[in-house]
Amino acid sequence: MPNIEILSDRAAPLAAPLAAPGRIGHRRLLRQLLQYAAVAALAVASYFVASRCILQTVTVVGVSMVPTLRNADRYLLNRWILYLRTPHPGEVVVLRDPSANCLAVKRVVGLPGDFVFLRDGKVFVNGRKLREPYLPAGTPTFPYSRVKEQGFKCGEEQFFVLGDNRNNSMDSRAYGPVPREKIVGTIIY
Repeated sequence: MPNIEILSDRAAPLAAPLAAPGRIGHRRLLRQLLQYAAVAALAVASYFVASRCILQTVTVVGVSMVPTLRNADRYLLNRWILYLRTPHPGEVVVLRDPSANCLAVKRVVGLPGDFVFLRDGKVFVNGRKLREPYLPAGTPTFPYSRVKEQGFKCGEEQFFVLGDNRNNSMDSRAYGPVPREKIVGTIIY
């Protein structure tokens, strides 16, 4: 005869109450939807942080940087690099134009403490003629005003900027050295 075990109520293991089959599915679905929403929110936030603080695409409008940058061409603006260091001489930067209160693209020529002097179509920085391999040979740089010579002293945290198209650029020759806080980032080209 087979041995049969009978458990009394006291010896029976505690069983979890059974949940309705539909209730577990709704909780799992709700949890997954919340996870998807969190991932989407993080992706959108990451995009906005990256595009506003790290890299951003920009389109050049105008000819002030010809031949280096051309009208309607697209470039990357590196905003992050200037959190780590100051702009370098010869670097192409985007700045808030002091005269027009818009964004402009220019080349850094003078650093804080530098003296920039324009004479006979040439640029001198701290008494030395500026070497500009990015310009076509013989490109003159004249003062913006009708004077023959013009000098600028860059103060603390100020930068002297010029457009590469020297005959068609509103730059530091017109509005003077630019404060550091007006420089947004550097152009990657």
